[in-house]
Amino acid sequence: MRSSMMDDRYDIGQVMIQYATSVDQRDMVRYGSCFADDVEVTGFSADPIVGRDAWVAYVTKALTNFGGTHHQITNQEVVVVGESAHLRSYVQATHELVDDDEHLLVLWAIYDDRLARTPEGWKITQHAIERTIDAKKVRVSA
Repeated sequence: MRSSMMDDRYDIGQVMIQYATSVDQRDMVRYGSCFADDVEVTGFSADPIVGRDAWVAYVTKALTNFGGTHHQITNQEVVVVGESAHLRSYVQATHELVDDDEHLLVLWAIYDDRLARTPEGWKITQHAIERTIDAKKVRVSA
């Protein structure tokens, strides 16, 4: 039975919730399951990162710079056309700096994603970040 448009929107939103909670919990297997094998990721590094394994390795390495992280993903705009979808989401990500306990790094951005329906559910095929405000170090108050 084919999903309804509302079911698709819900399921796509759940992919982004899984994305955020998995990276914050450092569950990289669950995080990787959000992506298609051949995902293309842009905006996080100088060159595109191609492939789920390459992307998960990149994120795993990047996380060594941070203690805890906290990703909030909101304002999801979803357009579904058949077996593919376009999703734009706001993200605010707070990062605890390993080498600086007096500041947090806060990022404000938009995730721009393409997804495909697969037998395992919706998977991200293209993941891009558009920074809306440059990341800022915010002083932690005691």
